[in-house]
Amino acid sequence: MSRPLLFLDVDGPLNPYAAQPERRPEGYTTIRVPLESRRPLRVWLNPAHGPALLTLGYELCWATTWMAEANRWIAPVLGLPQLPYVDFGGGLFAQRPDGVHWKTEAIVAYAGGRPFAWVDDEQGPADTEFVTGHHSGPALLHHVNPRIGLREGDFGALAEFATGLPAA
Repeated sequence: MSRPLLFLDVDGPLNPYAAQPERRPEGYTTIRVPLESRRPLRVWLNPAHGPALLTLGYELCWATTWMAEANRWIAPVLGLPQLPYVDFGGGLFAQRPDGVHWKTEAIVAYAGGRPFAWVDDEQGPADTEFVTGHHSGPALLHHVNPRIGLREGDFGALAEFATGLPAA
């Protein structure tokens, strides 16, 4: 059996954008990403997250609005290799009448029945219900507080899920 997938959102789990704007969290570094029509975007990243993610036993995949740009701006700071990403295409930011997050259906399709965990700060009960009804493998939707980002307990929950999966 191949390793489970770990879908990574950037803003919230890796970049605690909702933290107090004047206080960079301890252990984080700041990068400034240039934007065409406005001032650069401030992003806080913890370089220790990359090695911690790589030891979890997952196949990592970006599931973020950054899509391919996560490999340019985020991966190098975290010490991650170039990762595949979910291309949200026309579904990017599309509102659904059923309350399912616009990422959920694309993530389930990308997983193709493989076990996966998804870390994000925007999932809700409708997403869990959608995954349960449309995904044949085990899945963990793990909410991360965007004020604090990934913490030790989050890594523990991800490790527990991966080690609890049935052997091939």
